[in-house]
Amino acid sequence: MQSTIHPTAVIGQSAILGEGVTVGPFTVIEDDVEIGDGTIIWPHVHIASGARIGCDCKIHSGAVLANEPQDLKFSGEKTLLYVGDRTVIRECVTLNRGTKASGKTVIGSDNLFMAYSHVGHDCVIGNHVVVANCVPFGGHCVVGDYVVIGGLAAVHQFVRIGRFSMLGGLSRITLDVPPFIMASGNETFRYEGLNAIGLKRRGFTSEKITLIKDAYRILFQSGLLLANGLEKVKSELPQEPEILEILDFFASGVHGRKFVKPFKN
Repeated sequence: MQSTIHPTAVIGQSAILGEGVTVGPFTVIEDDVEIGDGTIIWPHVHIASGARIGCDCKIHSGAVLANEPQDLKFSGEKTLLYVGDRTVIRECVTLNRGTKASGKTVIGSDNLFMAYSHVGHDCVIGNHVVVANCVPFGGHCVVGDYVVIGGLAAVHQFVRIGRFSMLGGLSRITLDVPPFIMASGNETFRYEGLNAIGLKRRGFTSEKITLIKDAYRILFQSGLLLANGLEKVKSELPQEPEILEILDFFASGVHGRKFVKPFKN
């Protein structure tokens, strides 16, 4: 399939465009860019050097991809931005490439970034993630698969968000969020319960959901200190993959980041 490139678009000589790529008017694609088959790029998009875009993505007007990191320590080193297949990037989204800390920002496949959202340098975003309007991620964030983040929430640098979690709009996300839960809050970011509807939609059985709920009842609603709660989960609940994932998340915290606050009675 032949690519369609508007005559007003500016394409770098070393840019590599796959088959069936569409490039709209006044879009700029710099050198050292790779774009996969079937990707559609709307007018007035800027894709800077270091972008590696997958197949069948949709990049809407005003988006800026792989521009320099907003990091005072950045000194012009060559770094990359990876975007997986079938990811939708809506209007005025900004995705920065990495710094020398990791050399890359990585975004998976089948994601939706709504208008004006931002992913900072060295972030790692999983697959099937939905990011609503105006959500910024600081640098070095790690986001698991199937996460949903409501509009106008802000994610602090180095925060980790576990798989299948759902975070409320307008939240101030300064704490690590373990998998499978809902959390929200501006003044105090708190656990709000299990993401039960999301888990059902993704094929989790009732037995699995009950087991996960039991784990978080111990961790966030029993009144136990977190360390004691983790020991209780480890000793009293079946060590199914979901329980091991929860335990591993709490065990693998870095940079002194604390975890979302317990349930508010």
